[in-house]
Amino acid sequence: MQTLNQPSVSARAAKLVDAIVADADALRISVTTGSHGERLIDMGATATGGLEAGRRLGEVCMGGLGTVQFTQSSGLTNWPLGVVVSSANPVIACLASQYAGWTITEETTGFFALGSGPARALSRVEDLFKELNYADQGPNTALVIEGDKAPPAAVIENIAKHCGINPKGLSILYATTWSLAGTVQIAARVLEVAMHKAHALHFALENIIDGTATTPIAPPFPDFVKAMGRTNDAIIYGGRAHLFVKGTDAEAKRLAEGLPSSTCASFGKPFAEIFADVNGDFYKIDPMLFSPAQVLISNVETGNTFRAGELAPEIVDASFR
Repeated sequence: MQTLNQPSVSARAAKLVDAIVADADALRISVTTGSHGERLIDMGATATGGLEAGRRLGEVCMGGLGTVQFTQSSGLTNWPLGVVVSSANPVIACLASQYAGWTITEETTGFFALGSGPARALSRVEDLFKELNYADQGPNTALVIEGDKAPPAAVIENIAKHCGINPKGLSILYATTWSLAGTVQIAARVLEVAMHKAHALHFALENIIDGTATTPIAPPFPDFVKAMGRTNDAIIYGGRAHLFVKGTDAEAKRLAEGLPSSTCASFGKPFAEIFADVNGDFYKIDPMLFSPAQVLISNVETGNTFRAGELAPEIVDASFR
């Protein structure tokens, strides 16, 4: 059951998805119906898509509980175009919806994807939901996949089953890492990675009450590894996050000091090099690397703010060029 007085990410995202479908031609995306009646929305695989498609995709990922806006003040002189991501419900928006924590596989076809978006809060298949005290309900939901194709029919059926809905109530939105929409929706995760690392640092999530973050948008590159490297470098070396918390100053300071990506031993290399060092095994990379470069933590109960980390524009330059 959805927790009392908490918003439904599926219901809020459904309005955003309907608006995306209504604007399909303008957004240069493709909308089709799958074999189980599910809605398949190509935001940047075979469809052209674009920056605006990616911006809207980022807001769907957050379950309609966050805003994604473009800025020409990313914080990096050479790469001014960026996104500003904000949420008044960052725990639900980022961890219960946006985080790509649902591993979706199918042996027969070899399909593999990491699912994000509000469908996660219906399925609750991840251990993370045991800690979040949040569950959604409803007949319609959306799942976002970073990939070049929609899931096959057998996977759609399984997703709908886990969510407890008819497949006709399921919308699948997808875009590749190297598309314009893909690179924007990944940039829009800059607040989410800060929230996920705060969770990994065992900061009390109920004490995080608001948040905003900014990062440059990586120029797309027509190669998965290079594109993945650029989108990660944008956040790891160019991302900034500002969280508003309550509790003690000691806890706020501890969070600030532990949150920046520079606390990881791998910090300082472009992500593509880090990926090569582990022979392409993503899961061998220290997860503490995935966080913004610079953070501010403001304690609303004391008025004190703690700052840590620095941007590394030279690494972003080397990655983006």
